[in-house]
Amino acid sequence: MNSKRLSMLSATAIALLSLNGAAHAGSACSASLLNGAYGFSAVGQVIGLIDSAGVHQFVTQLALNDVSLVTFDGSKHFTRIDVGTINGAPKNGVTSFTGAQSGAYTVNPDCTGTMTIKYDSGVVLGLEIVVTDDARLIKAIIISETVPSVGPTVDAVNCTTTSCSEAVQVSLEGRKVEAFGFRH
Repeated sequence: MNSKRLSMLSATAIALLSLNGAAHAGSACSASLLNGAYGFSAVGQVIGLIDSAGVHQFVTQLALNDVSLVTFDGSKHFTRIDVGTINGAPKNGVTSFTGAQSGAYTVNPDCTGTMTIKYDSGVVLGLEIVVTDDARLIKAIIISETVPSVGPTVDAVNCTTTSCSEAVQVSLEGRKVEAFGFRH
Protein backbone atom coordinates (compact mmCIF):
# COMPACT_ATOMS: atom_id res chain seq x y z
CA MET A 1 0.00 0.00 0.00
CA ASN A 2 1.50 3.34 -0.92
CA SER A 3 1.96 6.14 1.59
CA LYS A 4 -0.61 8.38 -0.11
CA ARG A 5 -3.34 5.75 0.26
CA LEU A 6 -2.30 5.06 3.90
CA SER A 7 -2.48 8.79 4.70
CA MET A 8 -5.95 8.99 3.11
CA LEU A 9 -7.19 6.01 5.19
CA SER A 10 -5.72 7.49 8.38
CA ALA A 11 -7.34 10.86 7.71
CA THR A 12 -10.69 9.18 7.03
CA ALA A 13 -10.47 7.15 10.24
CA ILE A 14 -9.64 10.26 12.29
CA ALA A 15 -12.52 12.20 10.72
CA LEU A 16 -15.00 9.40 11.45
CA LEU A 17 -13.84 9.12 15.06
CA SER A 18 -14.14 12.88 15.47
CA LEU A 19 -17.66 12.94 14.06
CA ASN A 20 -18.72 10.02 16.25
CA GLY A 21 -17.44 11.80 19.36
CA ALA A 22 -19.09 15.07 18.40
CA ALA A 23 -22.43 13.44 17.71
CA HIS A 24 -22.29 11.51 20.98
CA ALA A 25 -21.24 14.56 23.02
CA GLY A 26 -24.13 16.59 21.60
CA SER A 27 -26.83 14.02 22.32
CA ALA A 28 -28.96 14.45 25.42
CA CYS A 29 -30.42 11.86 27.71
CA SER A 30 -34.17 11.29 27.77
CA ALA A 31 -36.73 8.84 29.13
CA SER A 32 -36.75 6.97 25.82
CA LEU A 33 -33.17 5.75 26.47
CA LEU A 34 -34.49 3.46 29.22
CA ASN A 35 -36.30 0.76 27.31
CA GLY A 36 -36.24 -2.93 28.19
CA ALA A 37 -35.09 -5.02 31.13
CA TYR A 38 -32.46 -4.04 33.72
CA GLY A 39 -31.16 -6.23 36.53
CA PHE A 40 -30.78 -4.23 39.75
CA SER A 41 -29.07 -4.94 43.04
CA ALA A 42 -29.66 -2.91 46.19
CA VAL A 43 -27.61 -2.93 49.38
CA GLY A 44 -28.00 -0.79 52.49
CA GLN A 45 -29.71 -0.25 55.79
CA VAL A 46 -33.05 0.76 57.23
CA ILE A 47 -31.98 3.21 59.94
CA GLY A 48 -35.21 4.30 61.65
CA LEU A 49 -38.31 6.44 61.26
CA ILE A 50 -38.50 10.11 60.30
CA ASP A 51 -40.95 12.69 61.63
CA SER A 52 -40.94 16.46 62.10
CA ALA A 53 -38.47 16.09 64.99
CA GLY A 54 -35.96 14.23 62.78
CA VAL A 55 -34.70 10.65 62.55
CA HIS A 56 -35.59 8.23 65.34
CA GLN A 57 -32.94 5.56 64.90
CA PHE A 58 -33.65 1.93 65.55
CA VAL A 59 -31.37 0.45 68.21
CA THR A 60 -30.59 -2.26 65.66
CA GLN A 61 -30.43 -1.01 62.10
CA LEU A 62 -31.80 -3.43 59.52
CA ALA A 63 -29.46 -4.65 56.77
CA LEU A 64 -31.15 -4.75 53.34
CA ASN A 65 -30.08 -6.82 50.34
CA ASP A 66 -32.30 -7.00 47.25
CA VAL A 67 -32.26 -7.93 43.57
CA SER A 68 -34.89 -6.97 41.05
CA LEU A 69 -35.80 -7.01 37.39
CA VAL A 70 -37.10 -3.65 36.17
CA THR A 71 -38.64 -3.38 32.71
CA PHE A 72 -38.76 0.19 31.36
CA ASP A 73 -41.19 1.08 28.56
CA GLY A 74 -39.23 4.04 27.13
CA SER A 75 -42.19 6.31 28.02
CA LYS A 76 -41.63 7.09 31.73
CA HIS A 77 -43.20 3.92 33.22
CA PHE A 78 -41.86 0.58 34.39
CA THR A 79 -42.80 -2.71 36.04
CA ARG A 80 -40.67 -4.48 38.63
CA ILE A 81 -40.30 -7.79 40.45
CA ASP A 82 -37.89 -8.35 43.33
CA VAL A 83 -36.68 -10.63 46.10
CA GLY A 84 -34.60 -9.67 49.08
CA THR A 85 -33.56 -10.09 52.67
CA ILE A 86 -33.70 -7.91 55.75
CA ASN A 87 -31.12 -8.84 58.39
CA GLY A 88 -30.53 -12.08 56.49
CA ALA A 89 -34.15 -13.26 56.53
CA PRO A 90 -36.43 -13.15 53.47
CA LYS A 91 -38.45 -9.91 53.25
CA ASN A 92 -41.99 -10.64 54.43
CA GLY A 93 -41.11 -14.37 54.43
CA VAL A 94 -41.06 -14.44 50.61
CA THR A 95 -38.25 -16.51 49.07
CA SER A 96 -38.91 -15.99 45.35
CA PHE A 97 -39.38 -13.09 42.95
CA THR A 98 -42.72 -11.41 43.47
CA GLY A 99 -44.47 -8.26 42.70
CA ALA A 100 -46.81 -6.41 40.59
CA GLN A 101 -44.74 -3.39 41.42
CA SER A 102 -44.92 -0.44 39.11
CA GLY A 103 -43.64 3.04 38.86
CA ALA A 104 -42.73 6.11 36.93
CA TYR A 105 -39.38 7.62 36.00
CA THR A 106 -37.86 10.75 34.56
CA VAL A 107 -34.55 11.28 32.78
CA ASN A 108 -33.18 14.80 32.37
CA PRO A 109 -30.97 15.94 29.46
CA ASP A 110 -27.93 15.75 31.81
CA CYS A 111 -28.68 12.03 32.47
CA THR A 112 -29.91 12.55 36.05
CA GLY A 113 -33.46 11.63 36.96
CA THR A 114 -35.90 10.01 39.35
CA MET A 115 -37.76 6.75 39.86
CA THR A 116 -40.84 6.19 42.03
CA ILE A 117 -41.48 2.54 42.92
CA LYS A 118 -44.92 1.53 44.26
CA TYR A 119 -45.35 -1.83 46.00
CA ASP A 120 -48.73 -3.57 46.33
CA SER A 121 -48.28 -3.32 50.12
CA GLY A 122 -48.42 0.49 49.99
CA VAL A 123 -44.66 1.09 50.30
CA VAL A 124 -43.45 3.92 48.03
CA LEU A 125 -39.76 4.46 47.27
CA GLY A 126 -38.35 7.65 45.79
CA LEU A 127 -35.00 7.26 44.01
CA GLU A 128 -32.52 9.69 42.50
CA ILE A 129 -30.78 8.14 39.49
CA VAL A 130 -27.88 8.70 37.10
CA VAL A 131 -28.00 7.03 33.68
CA THR A 132 -24.53 6.22 32.38
CA ASP A 133 -22.55 3.98 30.03
CA ASP A 134 -24.82 4.71 27.02
CA ALA A 135 -27.92 3.82 29.11
CA ARG A 136 -26.52 0.37 29.95
CA LEU A 137 -25.99 1.30 33.62
CA ILE A 138 -28.16 3.07 36.18
CA LYS A 139 -26.79 4.16 39.57
CA ALA A 140 -29.28 5.20 42.24
CA ILE A 141 -29.97 5.89 45.89
CA ILE A 142 -33.23 5.75 47.77
CA ILE A 143 -33.96 9.33 48.79
CA SER A 144 -37.34 8.64 50.44
CA GLU A 145 -39.31 5.65 51.64
CA THR A 146 -42.90 5.77 52.85
CA VAL A 147 -44.40 2.73 54.53
CA PRO A 148 -47.91 1.96 55.78
CA SER A 149 -48.44 2.19 59.54
CA VAL A 150 -46.25 -0.37 61.31
CA GLY A 151 -47.32 0.40 64.90
CA PRO A 152 -44.74 0.22 67.66
CA THR A 153 -41.45 -1.33 66.53
CA VAL A 154 -39.13 -3.60 68.49
CA ASP A 155 -37.15 -0.49 69.45
CA ALA A 156 -40.32 1.29 70.69
CA VAL A 157 -40.18 3.77 67.81
CA ASN A 158 -43.80 4.35 66.88
CA CYS A 159 -45.40 4.68 63.49
CA THR A 160 -49.11 4.78 64.15
CA THR A 161 -50.22 7.22 61.47
CA THR A 162 -51.55 6.00 58.12
CA SER A 163 -48.04 6.18 56.63
CA CYS A 164 -44.56 6.87 57.93
CA SER A 165 -41.25 7.90 56.43
CA GLU A 166 -38.33 5.55 56.97
CA ALA A 167 -34.73 6.68 57.15
CA VAL A 168 -32.78 4.47 54.75
CA GLN A 169 -29.28 4.36 53.38
CA VAL A 170 -29.55 2.22 50.25
CA SER A 171 -27.68 2.32 46.96
CA LEU A 172 -28.73 0.52 43.80
CA GLU A 173 -27.10 -0.43 40.53
CA GLY A 174 -29.02 -1.53 37.45
CA ARG A 175 -27.44 -3.03 34.36
CA LYS A 176 -29.18 -3.46 31.01
CA VAL A 177 -30.06 -7.07 30.24
CA GLU A 178 -28.41 -7.42 26.85
CA ALA A 179 -29.43 -10.97 26.02
CA PHE A 180 -32.67 -11.65 27.88
CA GLY A 181 -33.31 -15.38 27.84
CA PHE A 182 -29.91 -16.18 26.27
CA ARG A 183 -28.61 -19.67 27.13
CA HIS A 184 -25.25 -21.33 26.45
